[in-house]
Amino acid sequence: MSNSPDDERLEELREQKREELKQRQQGTEEAEAQQAAQQQAEAQREAVLKQHLTDGARQRLNAIEMSKPQVAKQVKQQVVALAQSGRVQDRIDEEQMKQLLKKLQPDSKSFDIQRR
Repeated sequence: MSNSPDDERLEELREQKREELKQRQQGTEEAEAQQAAQQQAEAQREAVLKQHLTDGARQRLNAIEMSKPQVAKQVKQQVVALAQSGRVQDRIDEEQMKQLLKKLQPDSKSFDIQRR
């Protein structure tokens, strides 16, 4: 009786369930490792920014980040790239940050509305 078709089917289902749980656990571990790597990379970027930006430049960048997150992300990438390539000798001050922002922002198109 212990080798009935129902017992065999039940054992197959249990084995499938074990495999599913094992795969889920591996997927969770991979996701956690990937998230940890992203956090570490972000911490390194922030350290580079802190090292190469003055307080005024950081404040300006934070203000830009509140209103235009994409532009701030581009600026951060640009500063990190400059720092890693060794093209930043001193710390970037607020005036240099303004110049960098002007270079990265597209020209805004203005238009005049005339009333008759």
